[in-house]
Amino acid sequence: MLYYSLAAIQVQPYTLPDDGVYPGNPNFPVLFYADAVQFRDNAPEAALERLFSANGWTGWWTNGIYDYHHYHSISHEVLGVYAGEAQVQLGGPHGVILPFRKGDVMLIPAGVAHKCISSTADFGVVGAYPPGQENYDVLYGLADERPAADGRIVAVALPETDPVYGENGPMAAYWNPAYQHV
Repeated sequence: MLYYSLAAIQVQPYTLPDDGVYPGNPNFPVLFYADAVQFRDNAPEAALERLFSANGWTGWWTNGIYDYHHYHSISHEVLGVYAGEAQVQLGGPHGVILPFRKGDVMLIPAGVAHKCISSTADFGVVGAYPPGQENYDVLYGLADERPAADGRIVAVALPETDPVYGENGPMAAYWNPAYQHV
């Protein structure tokens, strides 16, 4: 039995460059899947865990998003909203702010800062990682993190599958070395 259904693919890429404090990712954009998941039962967090797991993403957790800018230098991360909504800032204090609502999914490449600006009281996400990247680090944009973090970011392995749409999902196109960032 499926506990969710997927909408037609609608993904928006966001290329977030190094701002001098937060490195961004020189190779991969953030992928924002608006209203990607429609939940069919009363356990949407479990449905997101099943979806990510079915596509090979592991190490899931359920919570919110930190209210301070942070990034991961050794892991890519997917976040899916199972309840409520938030305003999430990507790329540091001068980056883009996106609404993040129930059913939305965000694929954040290593190096891209993210922060919850505000949220409803019931806001909750499920996070997950590609196999082998579950032991993520949390970096804060401190001067002593770089340039070592920069080297780790570009060395993070490309995931084998899109966390939402699987093997042939949009990640394969946008996270392809031939993709031209704009």
